[in-house]
Amino acid sequence: MPNDGAGPPPESAQPRPAVPAVLRVASEICARLLVIALAVAVVMFIVIQLRVVVIPMAIALLITALLGPLVGAAAGSRVPRGLATGLVMVGGIALLGLVLSFVVNAFVTGLPDLTNRLVQSYQITFKPLLAGPPLRIPMDRLNHLPDELQRSLAANSEAITSGALSTAATLGEVVSGVLLGLFVTIFFLYDGQRIWRFVLRVVPLAQRDRADIAGRRGFASLVGYVRATAVVAVVDGLGIGIGLWIIGVPLVVPLAALVFLGAFVPVVGAVVSGSVSVAVALVANGPVQALIVLGLVILVMQVEGHVLQPVLLGRAVQLHPLAVVLAVAGGVVVAGIVGALLAVPLVAVATAAVRSLASRDEPRAADINPLDPHHAKAGPIEPRVRRKLMRIAGLMRRPSSND
Repeated sequence: MPNDGAGPPPESAQPRPAVPAVLRVASEICARLLVIALAVAVVMFIVIQLRVVVIPMAIALLITALLGPLVGAAAGSRVPRGLATGLVMVGGIALLGLVLSFVVNAFVTGLPDLTNRLVQSYQITFKPLLAGPPLRIPMDRLNHLPDELQRSLAANSEAITSGALSTAATLGEVVSGVLLGLFVTIFFLYDGQRIWRFVLRVVPLAQRDRADIAGRRGFASLVGYVRATAVVAVVDGLGIGIGLWIIGVPLVVPLAALVFLGAFVPVVGAVVSGSVSVAVALVANGPVQALIVLGLVILVMQVEGHVLQPVLLGRAVQLHPLAVVLAVAGGVVVAGIVGALLAVPLVAVATAAVRSLASRDEPRAADINPLDPHHAKAGPIEPRVRRKLMRIAGLMRRPSSND
């Protein structure tokens, strides 16, 4: 039937789009992904170029999350905030110095005993194994193996030292990073609220309140993560340290301190540091004690993974274990050990902030001050009371005359 212009043209007569709808949608998604990937690459490039500044600031933020509640508690007790910051910083540095000196002295004291046990284990245990099947290394070479190792280390000491320095950082970068981190930590503890308000000025006014709440929730998540991780690290260090002392493994204090530090890298750190204890027990005490230490490490890791982390980290950081492992792996690839240390806190803060921004709920009064030691999750309150609290905290604009 011919078309007289009264109705739409038949389907066969309608022009077909030049690009199929599926291909158009896929291209738009790919274009947006490329833009996001380019932005992430630019940010990562800037961070890598400014790593001497960025890494100390990130570590200072972690220290602030750990020490901030102490400063807030002291300031809440009518102690001037400057004095509270000074007392907390001096006390923290003094405690760190005492712990480091104790660990170093224990290492220096126990090193001769470890050397003697290593020589005995080599003569009694490892030499017969190496000389027997399937290796069948000649006994003459095994007798001269310790001397060859010492000569090799002496000949390559310069290369080893230069390689270690080039891999880690130069001494000047380390010193400047420590001083910058200390300086930034002091100002974060003393004037963190005003610094945060200054940062919020770059956010559009219409979204400033929600961005403020998202940032506070992210920092509250960081505070919970650092607290819980510190408790888990102490339990891991004490558990493995007491077990090593009962078994009779040398260098108990340095090995326990190594486990404590390694526990700040979730999932991976405690396993790697615990394997060092197994290796020391193997060369110093023999394979039976090494197997006992391995069982001890597995037991402590099971307690950490099934009891401590779900209870302590479950409410503070809601991350799947796969996300934690991938974050640690990505941090190692990007920035080595420092990246592994900072990856999970960064993901935790970003997750809490994004959840807050994506939520349609009205900001709650319980989110006003995450560093308050008396802070607790509040239940539902009246909207009028909520508005008053938010107005007092400066999180809402003053109501207009039409309210």
